[in-house]
Amino acid sequence: MENQVEGRNSVLELLESEKDINKIFITKGEHHGSINKIIAKAKENKIVIIEKDKRQMEEMAQTNNYQGVIAIVPPFEYCEIEDILQTAKEKNEDPFVLILDGIEDPHNLGSIIRTAETAGVHGVIIPKRRAVQVNATVNKASAGAVEHMNIARVTNITDSIQKLKNEGLWICGTDINTETYYYNQDLTGPLGIVIGNEGKGISEKVKKNCDFLVKIPMKGKVTSLNASVSTGIIIYEALKQRSNTFN
Repeated sequence: MENQVEGRNSVLELLESEKDINKIFITKGEHHGSINKIIAKAKENKIVIIEKDKRQMEEMAQTNNYQGVIAIVPPFEYCEIEDILQTAKEKNEDPFVLILDGIEDPHNLGSIIRTAETAGVHGVIIPKRRAVQVNATVNKASAGAVEHMNIARVTNITDSIQKLKNEGLWICGTDINTETYYYNQDLTGPLGIVIGNEGKGISEKVKKNCDFLVKIPMKGKVTSLNASVSTGIIIYEALKQRSNTFN
C-alpha cells in the first residue's frame, strides 16, 4: 500500500533525500513560494506532477494542513536493528538508540523522530502492535525527519532490548517512581533510551529489562509530561554528556 507525504517542508525534504516518489499532487493555481521550488525539483527528478482542484485535494489529504501538496510514495521502508548499529559503526560513534514502548499519537511519534534526528540518534525502534506506525501525519509532524532516520519495527520490544544488550548497550528507562534524576545518571557510552506510552508509561516487563531508570523532576500540579517533551529533555541531556564540546 502506498503512503502519502503532505506539506511543503515534508515534500521538499523528501525530494532532497532522493527517495522514490511515485507522483506529486498540487492544488490547481498554487504556483507561488515553495510550491515553485517543489515543482522545479520534481521536474528535475522527472517525477510526475498532477494538478487537482482544491476539493479533490482536500478529499485526498490525510492531514488538515497539507499546504496544497501531497506526494505519493512507496510504503515506508523500515530497517533492522542491525542497520541502526551499523550506522553508529560507520560514524565511529557509540550506538545511541531510542526505543518507544507503545506511542499511540502520530504527532508525538513525529515530534520524537524529529528530536531524535536533530540530536544524532542512530535509530528508533517501534513495536508492530498497539502503537502508531509511520504515516503521513507522523511524517508531517517530524518535518520530514523520518526520511533521514533509521526506524525499525519489531514484534517484541523486550527481545529487541535483549539484542541491544548483547551488543553492549546499556538500557535506560523512564519512570516517575524511581529515585534518580536524569541529569544525575551517566548517559555516555553505548545507550538505549526507552520512552513509554503516553498514558501508561513503560510496561512492567520492559521496565524489568532496563539497566537503570531515571525521572524528570516535576514541580507543578500535573505529574506527567508529553511523551515527546520527555524524550527531548532526556535525549539532549545524553547528547550534552556525550559531546565533549556541546555546540
